[in-house]
Amino acid sequence: MLKIVKLPVLMLVGGLVACGGGGGSSGSSNLPYSISVRAEKTQLPINIGNSPAGIGAYASYTTTIYVEAREGGAPIPGGDDIFACNLAGGLDSGALYYLDGDEDHEDDDGNPLAYRSVTLGSNSGGASFHFHAINKAGTARITCSVTNPSDNLVSSASVDIVVGAATGKPANVIATTMAPFALGSRLNTSLVPDNVGIQAFIRDDANQPIPNPSGGANLQVSIRPFGAYVGSRLLSGSQSGNVLQVRTISGVGQVSLSSGMDTGAILLEYVADRFDNDVSNGVQDPIVSLHAVSVNNTIGSGDPLVISGSDTISVTAGNSFAYAFSIEGGVGPFTWSAIGGLPAGLTLSASGVISGITSAAAGDYAVVLRVVDGAGSVAIKNLKITVTAAPTTPTTPTTPTIGPLVFTANGCSSAVGTACPLPAAVSTGSYAYAFSASGGDTTKPVTWIFSGVPGWLTSATAGNNGVVNGTPPAGAACFNFLVTATRDTLSVTRQVSIAVDGGVCP
Repeated sequence: MLKIVKLPVLMLVGGLVACGGGGGSSGSSNLPYSISVRAEKTQLPINIGNSPAGIGAYASYTTTIYVEAREGGAPIPGGDDIFACNLAGGLDSGALYYLDGDEDHEDDDGNPLAYRSVTLGSNSGGASFHFHAINKAGTARITCSVTNPSDNLVSSASVDIVVGAATGKPANVIATTMAPFALGSRLNTSLVPDNVGIQAFIRDDANQPIPNPSGGANLQVSIRPFGAYVGSRLLSGSQSGNVLQVRTISGVGQVSLSSGMDTGAILLEYVADRFDNDVSNGVQDPIVSLHAVSVNNTIGSGDPLVISGSDTISVTAGNSFAYAFSIEGGVGPFTWSAIGGLPAGLTLSASGVISGITSAAAGDYAVVLRVVDGAGSVAIKNLKITVTAAPTTPTTPTTPTIGPLVFTANGCSSAVGTACPLPAAVSTGSYAYAFSASGGDTTKPVTWIFSGVPGWLTSATAGNNGVVNGTPPAGAACFNFLVTATRDTLSVTRQVSIAVDGGVCP
């Protein structure tokens, strides 16, 4: 992020000295002034890496601005502080620089200072300075002015510089546990809060925040049936349950997570729709990420830092996979790393989730997980990842032939004969879930067919948008039904299950 370290006061000069250099009139003429401003480059790329300002042919993010004023047809006289230029719009897209080597325009280390406004002397009726793009897309408007000493009339001109181009289509979702930074199990006796605020940041291809949705919700957050999920729930305004759909503001979605009785890891899934930035009407082109939240009953207690979770995990090549580890003891924040190399296609997230679709050969892979806490303590865990080759034949005669289209609801990758667990439901609140599928021809829509849907759950058949919603009946129960996704000539069918009020699904 560019830090503006100096903001000089903008001053308009009320008069010019009669003996100014640079050619032009003597200053006694009553001819009107005119001013022009132009940029060497009127379009610059987004400076995502915050590269410093520079000049020359290879200064990708910097352009030169030329300002010129005339008295009648001749250049105005020279002098100090003749031109005043400032960023009149797009203030978050860049800054102005002198880049003239003057120590007054540099910090103590010799780095050029960034300005929102500059004052310039006139040489042959003109002057130049520089505009440098930062990491926000937009249009920056630079306005320069000059004052005619004979009548004190101010003339001004502007030039627009376009920085980057935001696509407005979701490209990634990154979630962060915000405050407090620790989550305790319900009824823990150490006064560790049992609710934590979470923010999810949705960015487009240019790493810019996506626009606010025009209607509905554009972020679906759900609790995967994994680890310490039993009894936990998500909250957002009047919504409460294991799956919520929320609207983002400037690309940021806000929910809170309440824990259950268990300690361990709660695995959250975030889904955005690249197709139309709206999940409430179904998900055509899913953008999915996972985020693990550790549930501990003590924080900062001097307990040793420990990585909790299985020592051995199994992965099937070609199938979507996710496993979340949790942390006990230590002091946040925590930094994760994997030593020894994960199987190809799997990655370790900043919150301790190993996920992905591996293409590695079948076999055992030795990995060492390493966590460093905020106090510098280190914990390691030896992990064996067993990769199993993908089956070459259908497991049952009813299993459909699966093409590149992949059913991604809640990370489901099972055969049609095995139910994929959706987020659990409670009878005290409404339930809504948007199914998604990836792969195939993304220019074609995904259509959905539901079979055996329980009576309390309604599928939105209009438009085949893959959304189900309703209010479940009271009492522990498990409901199963079939979901078929079709895109062009590709089709995939999966059985799914919803547990209600703590019901157990086989």
